[in-house]
Amino acid sequence: MTPPPVQHLGSSACDAYLDHLLKLGPEDLHLRFGTTLSPEGIRTYVGHIDFDNDAIFGVYGDDLSLVGAAHLAFGSDLAELGVSVLSDARRRGVGGALIARAAEHARNRSTPRLYMHCLAENASMIRLARRAGMDVVVEAGDADAHVELPPATPLSVTSEMIADRVALFDYALKSNVETWRRMGVAIAKPPQ
Repeated sequence: MTPPPVQHLGSSACDAYLDHLLKLGPEDLHLRFGTTLSPEGIRTYVGHIDFDNDAIFGVYGDDLSLVGAAHLAFGSDLAELGVSVLSDARRRGVGGALIARAAEHARNRSTPRLYMHCLAENASMIRLARRAGMDVVVEAGDADAHVELPPATPLSVTSEMIADRVALFDYALKSNVETWRRMGVAIAKPPQ
């Protein structure tokens, strides 16, 4: 299966990221944040994202809404990653693509380690972390995963640049298809 294109999102996509998180059910919110957040708590979380230092990545569905997203927060010697995928988009490579894209981004910014924390009951995230080559330690109801990132190379920087262009092209195609779909619906409506 070809991994879906992952787009690096800027602060202008803040509303799309918020909408994505608000679509998560209570159980998914619990698994993503370790607690169930209210809609106001989610708004506060998104409002505090530092787009000058952190990075948000997303996978857009055919309807141009985010079906998966990842928040990569940079610390002094590591980057911490949080991932969420809507239930109807799971098992399509979205989570793995988000992790790989975030790891490459962190690597290309000279970050030596990628870290993820989740609840021990989050079997899907633990499985994704292991597939991404991360060492996972499960202890006292929590799971911590980390991987040492190699130094950036010209190939890794070029790969990230190409990934950005492919994701933008994918979004443009989906946008055009959605525009034509809406036009077809409008044309097909009988006059009133």
